Amino acid sequence: MEQRITLLARTRENVQVYFYRTQDAEIRRMLPSANNTVEEALAAYERASLPGADSFGRCIYAEGHYIGDIWCYGIDRGGTLNAMLSYCIFEKEYWKRGVATAAVTLFLEQIKKRFGLRSVGAFTYADNEGSVRVLEKNDFVCKERFEEDGRDSVYYEKEL
Repeated sequence: MEQRITLLARTRENVQVYFYRTQDAEIRRMLPSANNTVEEALAAYERASLPGADSFGRCIYAEGHYIGDIWCYGIDRGGTLNAMLSYCIFEKEYWKRGVATAAVTLFLEQIKKRFGLRSVGAFTYADNEGSVRVLEKNDFVCKERFEEDGRDSVYYEKEL
């Protein structure tokens, strides 16, 4: 099913919705979070809003409905011009519909233009087949397989 995907600026309200929607056990199993409380999530959002922040994010909308977030972090504006990518569709009815793939494509275009990045990396659990598919459909290449916190994990990278 073809969906109209847009990426819009994040707000404090989005951060709160995202935090609560990603407390779902299935999502938490595939997407670990550094934020254990909504207050921590809001503080991270505030830090990312500061000039020179090393992270940047957008909200993912499908047909006008807020369904997830996409962001890059660890932005290196020095010699390597790279960053790490993460994304989550919290509205499960949009899983396996190509939404995350389209959002990653759009976001990569935005961050390349905005930050002049040369490459982007992404970590995922090896058993997160959906995320692996999204990365591979966006021409990311698997660079490393390893175990982290007792789980098989993979590192992907894409030259921009």
